[in-house]
Amino acid sequence: MRNQHYWMAVGGLLLIGAPAAHAAATDNGQFSLSAGADYSSGKYGTTSTTDIWSVPFTAEYQSSNWTFKLVVPYINVSGPGNVIPGVGKTNNGNPHGRGLGHLVGGIVSPGGTGTGTTTTSGSASGLGDVVASAGYQVFTSSDQTFGVDLTGKVKFGTADENKGLGTGKNDYGLSLDTYKVIGNTTVFGGVGWMKYGSSQYIKLKNGFNANVGAQYKLSASDSIGAYYYYRERIAEGGAPQSELSGYWNHKLGDSWRLQAYVMGGFADGSPDYGAGATLKYTF
Repeated sequence: MRNQHYWMAVGGLLLIGAPAAHAAATDNGQFSLSAGADYSSGKYGTTSTTDIWSVPFTAEYQSSNWTFKLVVPYINVSGPGNVIPGVGKTNNGNPHGRGLGHLVGGIVSPGGTGTGTTTTSGSASGLGDVVASAGYQVFTSSDQTFGVDLTGKVKFGTADENKGLGTGKNDYGLSLDTYKVIGNTTVFGGVGWMKYGSSQYIKLKNGFNANVGAQYKLSASDSIGAYYYYRERIAEGGAPQSELSGYWNHKLGDSWRLQAYVMGGFADGSPDYGAGATLKYTF
């Protein structure tokens, strides 16, 4: 069985932005469903603010050594067309992107210019990027106080690039995460690498990321934690990500769990601030 204090990454990706403690899986495995709501806001090195709402739905299957997860988000983005969710500020040459190609009196040319005034901000909503991941616990100590996980992830380019909701391309990642339980405290950290897909309009480079944090068990039902996340710059005209998150996990009976988090960004690649919550049911 996996240790009750074991930390698992979501995002991210990606996925909500805060790690979560979970119950140990039985040898027969367990299945869970969750839904969340996330909000972030920031200027990302531009002169305008970008607000992003996300409602992710997650299905997860967990056995003694394996964890499989699928995240399907619905997102709403308001702000400049050169800020892309999951990427940040970039040189977006798409003439149909969010806030691009909309003229006040005039005709848009293929290059995104025209005879009128081009708006630089806009709003769009729709399906975000679907993310699938598979994690394997490659090592665990006999007392289950130390472990190492290897996780592979695919971000499918399902978000509409013509709405500025994504790049329209697939990304592929691999991460190595570890944890150590010391009494009621669990320290954790990891490193990862992502191969980012470039489109005709958005050019990205591959990049590394890393995280480190700690979680403290307050009671049988509650735990709190904090962690720091960094990702190097991946976009032309963009910036690295650097952010700190704090979270709270609460057990609602045997099957329900609630998680809430807040975060603050320290680099132009991250939002200035964000918050969210997730409700999870385990069968």
